[in-house]
Amino acid sequence: MPFQFKQFSIHQDKTAMKVGTDGVLLGAWAPLEHQPFSILDIGTGTGLIALMLAQRTDAEQIDALEIDEAAYEQAVENFENSPWSDRLFCFHAGLDEFIEEPEDEYDLIVSNPPFYSEDYKTDNEQRDVARFQDAMPFEDLVEAADLLLSEKGILAVILPFKEEAKFIALAKDFDLFPIKITRIKGTPSTEIKRSLLAFSRFETLDFTVNELVIETSRHNFTAEYITLTKDFYLKM
Repeated sequence: MPFQFKQFSIHQDKTAMKVGTDGVLLGAWAPLEHQPFSILDIGTGTGLIALMLAQRTDAEQIDALEIDEAAYEQAVENFENSPWSDRLFCFHAGLDEFIEEPEDEYDLIVSNPPFYSEDYKTDNEQRDVARFQDAMPFEDLVEAADLLLSEKGILAVILPFKEEAKFIALAKDFDLFPIKITRIKGTPSTEIKRSLLAFSRFETLDFTVNELVIETSRHNFTAEYITLTKDFYLKM
């Protein structure tokens, strides 16, 4: 069964990476105040984030990049079945290949990168590759953003909270500076689990840093989370 959103659906039978909260958070949260004309989703998986951004923007060029063949095929299928198929395009390539001969600059680059940096393997090799940081080291992601971002461009990512400081320091090495940070907690009493980070080429000293709690108890979602995701989830 495809995962049904309000304006599109995601088929995910071919890929190990299923629709998850992280992707939905990034797709709904990524800053759009600068009205991007061109968007790049690095490591698109099923195509979820690219599709959410097609729904949220008038961007005329939304490119996605996916190295895993099954996921690439799935993303293409999901793009073609969406209302925005004329604006969405998926490349079957790794990031290193893609940046060898960059054709375009992008006003927004998004990525929900694979991120198990600890020594972690499961019995599902396809899922391991999809989740594993050696599939896309943070350094490669930041370097690509520096190369591909337009002058006013924004890089938006979701990461484990424990990687936040490291990623910010890495971005600074490429003159990319945080402009917005939202830290995610599952419930009010749990630890911060994820960080949503947005960067630009311009240093901002008093940028927004806030927290978002997803639910107060099982399936009792907070008003903030509902506000963020209600344009997408059917039952919000």
